[in-house]
Amino acid sequence: MSEEKCCLSVGQSVPNFEMEVFDPKRNDFGKISLESLLKEKKWVILYFYPADFTFVCPTELSDIAEKYDDLKKEGAEVISVSTDTKFSHLAWKNSEKLLENVKYLMGADPTGNVSRLFGVYDANTGLALRGTFIISPDGKLISSEVNFYNVGRNAEELARKISANAYLSTHTDEVCPSGWNKGDKTLKPGPQMVGKVFEALRETVKK
Repeated sequence: MSEEKCCLSVGQSVPNFEMEVFDPKRNDFGKISLESLLKEKKWVILYFYPADFTFVCPTELSDIAEKYDDLKKEGAEVISVSTDTKFSHLAWKNSEKLLENVKYLMGADPTGNVSRLFGVYDANTGLALRGTFIISPDGKLISSEVNFYNVGRNAEELARKISANAYLSTHTDEVCPSGWNKGDKTLKPGPQMVGKVFEALRETVKK
């Protein structure tokens, strides 16, 4: 397998890109750009997967569909992306029962240009690896995860990351510890907490 080196690192600004999409809600085709999504102050989730009409992929897209309303409430928009065409997305959506609840845009990247931008393009197969990327409303890449072909991802963890980052965007002096969920204790780093994180986490969460 040959995987092109990613030109983007976490913390960097993401350049604008455009893609054709299949929109399941309208049952129609369209185009989207990162620029247009950021104008709406959205958190953007790019969810790359290898191919339509495969086996692990529909289980992943179904998993995301179950969390889609929760993600929308946090101000996030999901675009699933593969190197298939928009026509393939339409045919797959209409034939695979696991996809019946998919409402988010399905991005078509047949040239592999967007996949290359995020370093998930496999030049040997022409497919994208399982890559999940979160872009903040100010256009910065804040989360990057890439898996090989044979293991599916967990949408619940993705939703947790979005929830945590949305919270931290308005609480910039705090950080979220491992496994944090909305309503859990956060931390405010400072000299007094060095070596005392256990005690800080044991404090009662303020209601």
